[in-house]
This record gives sequence, C-alpha cells and structure tokens, in this order.
Amino acid sequence: MLKTILTGVTAYISTGLDYLIILMVIFSRVKHQDRWLVLVGDFVGTIVLVGSSLILALVLGFVPAPWLLGLLGLIPIYLGLKLWFQGDDDDTAAIANQVTNPRSLIMSVAVITMATCGADNVGIYVPLFTTVEPAAIPVILLTFAVMVVLFWEIGYRLACLPKVATVLEKQGRYLTIAVYILIGLYILWDNGTFAHFL
Repeated sequence: MLKTILTGVTAYISTGLDYLIILMVIFSRVKHQDRWLVLVGDFVGTIVLVGSSLILALVLGFVPAPWLLGLLGLIPIYLGLKLWFQGDDDDTAAIANQVTNPRSLIMSVAVITMATCGADNVGIYVPLFTTVEPAAIPVILLTFAVMVVLFWEIGYRLACLPKVATVLEKQGRYLTIAVYILIGLYILWDNGTFAHFL
C-alpha cells in the first residue's frame, strides 16, 4: 500500500514540477476568489489525461510478455532526455493571457493542463498503469487526486513568493529530468526487460 502511494506521488511529481510554474503564472493573473475555479479546471484536465492513460494501458495490458510492457519505460526516458536537450516549450505569456476571463477560467485551465502536460503525463502514466497490479490503480488515482489539490495549494502559495518561484523555475527542470529517467529505468528493471536482453 505504502509502495503504491509512493509510486503515485513520484509519478505525479515527475510530471507536475513544470506544471507548478504554470500554476504560479495562472495564480498571478486571477483574483483570489477565482482560485477555486483554477482547481476545478485542473481536475477536469487531469481527469482527461489520466482517463486517456488508463484506456491506453487497458489496451496495452493485453500484451502477453511482461518484458514487452517494460519497453514502455523507454517513453519516460525519452521524455527526460528530450527535456534535457531541448528544454521547456511552455510560453508563460500566452498561458497568462488565457486565464484573464473568469467566465472561461475553468475551461482555460483544463485546456492549459492538457496542452502543457499531455505528452508528459500520458508518457509516464501509461507505463505505470500497465505495469502495476490492477488493485493498485484505485490507490494511485486517489493519490493523484490528493496531489492535484496539494500542487494547487503549493502553486498558490509560491505565487506569493517570487524568490522561491525563481529557484523552482531554474532547478525544477533538472529534477524533472532525473525523475523521468529513473521512472523509465525502474519500469524496464521491474518488468524484467533488462534481464530478458541480458
């Protein structure tokens, strides 16, 4: 149980560190009373991403040999190396402009969540959901829900601390790269892919 929760926390943090910067940009542009709408939009976007990942994992779950599923670990490794060599591609100015209208705030945040986190999240979540026991999936989903709220609150608090935001923006990328690559290597190892080829 604890291992499953830690797996969910690690997976969410690895995909959410860069999104934390985006949340801070959003909070810098919305009124205090509208921050709850940001949470709703965040949940909508996350539900779409996690739901898509679960469907893909279900389809891929019919692959018979576990070592074949382990090859999915190459996806987070690729994402980590891509982030290392190409850097972030999030345009914070464009994101800030999308959240200025309170009426469309929920949809804007949901779209931003899907657009900025889509490939990364699916690339991490599909291998994760494919390789864990089915009984662990509800625990991971609940962990993700808690992490959405936690990151929303942290993003709001950090938006009030410019110095912390600057440090996170500079160092967060390298932490994300390390976690992506480690998750990928773990998936390859845990499913016997390394052992199969060696």
